[in-house]
Amino acid sequence: MLLPRARCVVARPNFRLELEFADGRRASFDVAPFVSYPVFERLKDTAYFNRVVVSHGTVAWPSGIDFDPDRLYLDSKTITD
Repeated sequence: MLLPRARCVVARPNFRLELEFADGRRASFDVAPFVSYPVFERLKDTAYFNRVVVSHGTVAWPSGIDFDPDRLYLDSKTITD
């Protein structure tokens, strides 16, 4: 089963992403646990982190850094208003 893909993303303070998925779910994804890994180290730069975009149903940054779209959906916390 294909999980819903991201359709909107906003960078938030403290390495958090606010996401909206194709099913309408709004959620927060914490990137902080990943920035210590070499592949994600560049995300420590706030200006670079803020350049996040939605690409092919997931989030991505210039130079090819991205996250698995299923991880985004499964590991994000639903935002309730």
